[in-house]
Amino acid sequence: MSTTGIVTTKAHAAGANKAAATPRVQSNNTTAPDTDLVRRIVRSLEQTNPNARSIGLPSPVTDADFRPLDPAQVELGKLLYHDKILSGNYNISCATCHNMLTDTSDGLSLPLGEGGQGLGPARENGFDDDAVHERVPRNAPHIFNLGAHEFTVMMHDGRIRVDPSKPSGFDTPADEDFMGGIDSVVSAQACFPVTSFAEMAGQPGENNVANSVFSNNLPRAWAILAKRVALVPEYAQMFIEIYDDVQTNNDIRYHHIANAIGAYESAVGRADNAPFDRFMRGDTGAMSMNAVNGMILFYGKAGCAECHSGKFQTDHSFRAIAMPQIGPGKGQNQPGYIDGLDDLGLGGETEIEEDNFKFRVPSLRNVALTGPWGHDGAYATLEGVVRHHLDPVNALYNYDQSQAVLPDAGSLNTRDFLVMNTPDRVEGIAAANELAPVNLTETEIDHLIEFMHALTDTDSIDIRHAIPMRVPSGLPVFD
Repeated sequence: MSTTGIVTTKAHAAGANKAAATPRVQSNNTTAPDTDLVRRIVRSLEQTNPNARSIGLPSPVTDADFRPLDPAQVELGKLLYHDKILSGNYNISCATCHNMLTDTSDGLSLPLGEGGQGLGPARENGFDDDAVHERVPRNAPHIFNLGAHEFTVMMHDGRIRVDPSKPSGFDTPADEDFMGGIDSVVSAQACFPVTSFAEMAGQPGENNVANSVFSNNLPRAWAILAKRVALVPEYAQMFIEIYDDVQTNNDIRYHHIANAIGAYESAVGRADNAPFDRFMRGDTGAMSMNAVNGMILFYGKAGCAECHSGKFQTDHSFRAIAMPQIGPGKGQNQPGYIDGLDDLGLGGETEIEEDNFKFRVPSLRNVALTGPWGHDGAYATLEGVVRHHLDPVNALYNYDQSQAVLPDAGSLNTRDFLVMNTPDRVEGIAAANELAPVNLTETEIDHLIEFMHALTDTDSIDIRHAIPMRVPSGLPVFD
């Protein structure tokens, strides 16, 4: 990797070939489903759930639901997403915790971020002073369908969201220090893992990125990372080709990087070719009868669609469902505690007591692929988290800690279940629950889970093609 002050210009790049990466575009047959079958389904919904008429089955997903993408920008984003140059210590990339080999998450309840070694459930804590200092306190979310227009809020606690009243157009943890030029909320999200000590920045004293974050100077941290990228000739040429406002490598800013990463995530994450999609587009044989029965339950008796509604099975709201709390917490405290081990979810952002323990309702697209489940990955199986939803408080009090997928992290292990082992803290989580119990038979539960499997886009099962074999920095792609 070059560390000299090169200047690459538009003229230098004029004869270069444009980067090519065509985003996957579905052939969206929007033919209506069989009228009689849909009529029977809707009638069944209305008989079993008084809210069914207002919730309704969603209309089919189409290209118009997604923002348009530039293939060259997607290709650049693919390289940046997998390049450890964006971490403080050059040792971790976005793909470490959101990997195409692990369905765009990492297969762990809570990630082992900066300092760890390996991938997914095989990831280890690292060694000596370079070891992980803390588990990342929340489950690594998948990236499926984040490029759809309706996704305007990111993160489990909603701390990054579209807000036209802000100068940048986004409400983020950087407040007024957040940069301009960001083109989507997905790109806005891509600005923040690089500023997290536990995720990508490293610890203060280890590098100038972490030092800048520690000094509460996020713009400087982003500028340092942008300069690193700008000094790599291959990257500089790509930025000059793609962005009209980049004439030389000195013009590269972090918002250019974030927009490219957001484009890649939007392209590779598009998932709208599941059996459910094909059913809604007219192929009434795309789902098994058990899955159809599960769909009737989902939109009817089971009440799932009261939160998991819309084209992507989420209403983007925040709900408290008594999810067990594992891991180091978010530095927040229930009344009577000062150890910072609690995670108050939305309440930690709004500082409104009624918002405590509310977390963003996730999209259920590809849900069968994206475990462990819950904002902290408390459940290792899809069946386990479904059963939790059917009786949240009882499930909370009877939570089996052995199902958490937490690789050995040495002394960090002692913090994993401190909240769950403290009865009054568990009572606080239970008291906030908003989800009433639902009584389903074992057969109905099986059918409900089969419908959730029918939300899996078959094109998402193997997305290894979206991993580059090399990145311009020369750093290793794989962990």
